Amino acid sequence: MVDDAGKRSFVLKGIGVSPGIVIGKAHLFDPFDARVSFYRLRDKELISEETKRFKAALKESEKQLLEVKNRLRELAGQEPLYIIDVHLLILKDKMFINHTVKYIKDLCINAEWAIKMTIDRYREIFDKVEDEYLKGRISDIRYVGQMITRNLAGGKDVVRDIAGKGIIIAADLSPADTAQMMINKVQGFATDMGGKTSHTAIVARAVEIPAVVGLESITKMVRTNDDIIIDGSAGLVVVNPDPEMIRVYDDKRRHFEIAQENFLKYARLPAVTKDNYRVDIGGNIEFIEEVPTAVSHGAEGIGLYRTEFIYINKGQLPTEEEHFSNYRSIVGVEGLNWATIRTFDLGGDKFYSDPKLAKEMNPQMGLRAIRFCLKEVDMFKVQLRAIARASAFGKTRIMFPMVSGIEEIREAKRIFFEVKDDLVARGIPVGDDIEIGVMIEVPSAVIIADELAKEVDFFSIGTNDLIQYALAIDRINERVTYLYEPLHPAVLRLIKRVIDVGHSAGVRVAMCGEMAGEPAYIMILLGLEIDELSMNPLAIPRVKKIIQESTLKESKALLEKVMTFSSAAVIREFVYNYMRERFPEEFQTNGT
Repeated sequence: MVDDAGKRSFVLKGIGVSPGIVIGKAHLFDPFDARVSFYRLRDKELISEETKRFKAALKESEKQLLEVKNRLRELAGQEPLYIIDVHLLILKDKMFINHTVKYIKDLCINAEWAIKMTIDRYREIFDKVEDEYLKGRISDIRYVGQMITRNLAGGKDVVRDIAGKGIIIAADLSPADTAQMMINKVQGFATDMGGKTSHTAIVARAVEIPAVVGLESITKMVRTNDDIIIDGSAGLVVVNPDPEMIRVYDDKRRHFEIAQENFLKYARLPAVTKDNYRVDIGGNIEFIEEVPTAVSHGAEGIGLYRTEFIYINKGQLPTEEEHFSNYRSIVGVEGLNWATIRTFDLGGDKFYSDPKLAKEMNPQMGLRAIRFCLKEVDMFKVQLRAIARASAFGKTRIMFPMVSGIEEIREAKRIFFEVKDDLVARGIPVGDDIEIGVMIEVPSAVIIADELAKEVDFFSIGTNDLIQYALAIDRINERVTYLYEPLHPAVLRLIKRVIDVGHSAGVRVAMCGEMAGEPAYIMILLGLEIDELSMNPLAIPRVKKIIQESTLKESKALLEKVMTFSSAAVIREFVYNYMRERFPEEFQTNGT
């Protein structure tokens, strides 16, 4: 399609990482010139001056990052954005600095080219890592290198210069750039690279800038001053929309803003149905800087803290004190009644210390999670000691991932109590009401749920992996993602069994997978009598509103009808139609 100005209209589908709709002009953003200058230094005096120039640029970069953090604290009233601390640490990293200085001195080259060589060296190392998340962390080193390079060239603040210019289109953005965009009131952004777990995505959600990432080639398809619509909820970017499309999205934007305002009214209210069935609501977090957002959006506790992210960007294994510092930041926080800490899900394709061991044929089913913890007991104990120490400051729940058999949970408990008893014997305070739970994400755990219930205080259903394993679907393989169906009758029966068995044994049942935060599924989960739902904090107000306007009786009737169907497609169509009719305003807002 071509609009009245002769520009081609088209729609791109990416990953929506921060909800909201914005309409504006595109600004193609290249924060740093990709072409790095190269020249030789002819004498020792020039080499000394070049080293000083490099170190001066390091100091200027540190000053700029600290300024971003301070301005954010003033403007947003949030805790500092700790992701930016990663970049500050890289700036002070002795290996990064020493490698660059060595290149300057040994090769007699300019600082810009020496930085490029250091980054290339790190890239070679990261490329050998199997895990895509860990591999993607080379971007943090690249961001820092580019910032230093910019300051070597004079330190122009590119983001500040584009304030008020609408929607940013970029190959990628650093978390510092993203935060600076919030300060300068940029409307939204879309990038070629990135995913939901990228640092930039986390910052975008924290500062509430609508964003779509993972578009692959938007920088090649969009030009500055093109008209752009960003739908961060649906993960869509509309380029050069026609007037009718603009009108439709303008209506959607108004509905979204009104709905968000309305939903937030429900954030601090309990999730109780009209016939007094209560569901506890938790927030899923990866980073401690997400805690303020979780509290403001109505999380009653932390339902899932994914601790493997503590291991990211570390040159060595995190110490017990580093673990403890993180856990202490979420335990006993004002406004949160509990914190559920999942032991690290490293191993297989998420290996930390020895990438060679990660080369398994099928890492998702390899040596990972609890299996890895029980092999690397010393490493496991470091984390368990820190969790036990943090439990002295507030209600703490410890959760073991990917448990597939009774032996695993018994051994994990034995190690935990050994660590706890040792702390008590040494007079170190430990909470006396720590709850122990397992994630139900392997079909075998569903089948033996009655035996597992004898060993734990709670279950938490991890639907992301449970669906993947139950339906034999790789959820990151785009060729089979159409089969990834939370409303598959087999999945619903698995969930029902876990809840029924748990309740029979007096064990509370939570859900912490993506299914828990999907509004269309809420009445089904109510009908199953789930005890707790934990989700992305931004989803909480909307989910609470639906719960508060539902009844347990009605939800049970809906579930009973759904369980008579044998087809996932039929169930999906029935449920979505039912929810659209039952909650027309809520589902109109998101286009679902």
